[in-house]
Amino acid sequence: MIIKIDFNSDEALYIQLRNQIIMGIATSQLTVGDSLPSVRQLADNIGINMHTVNKAYSVLRQEGYIKLDRRKGAVVAIDYDQVVATGQIMTMLQSVLAEAICKDIQRDDIHAMVDEIYDEFERMACGDCNET
Repeated sequence: MIIKIDFNSDEALYIQLRNQIIMGIATSQLTVGDSLPSVRQLADNIGINMHTVNKAYSVLRQEGYIKLDRRKGAVVAIDYDQVVATGQIMTMLQSVLAEAICKDIQRDDIHAMVDEIYDEFERMACGDCNET
């Protein structure tokens, strides 16, 4: 999986890293049981501070995407409470939808964007599957 960090973004580096790893899981580039690079390795590979990687891993652990093991390091291990996850996603969507309303983006356009993104994740997760 290739991690792309935008050093010019207003979004914190650890959040960008968190999001990239979640997208890797969503698209099956990372699957349950896969080990993530060590904090030092990943920091060196993408040119960021080890503390930034550590913070991203900590957030991912708190959110139930990875487990941290002294011997194996960070391992993808989806562990979540669906009710809690649904509430968290609802909160995030409220913020995004409020921005969309402020920018006069219509409901149908939002639905189309969600469908497009969801379909893209499914295509990426499938790899080279051919739907017939």
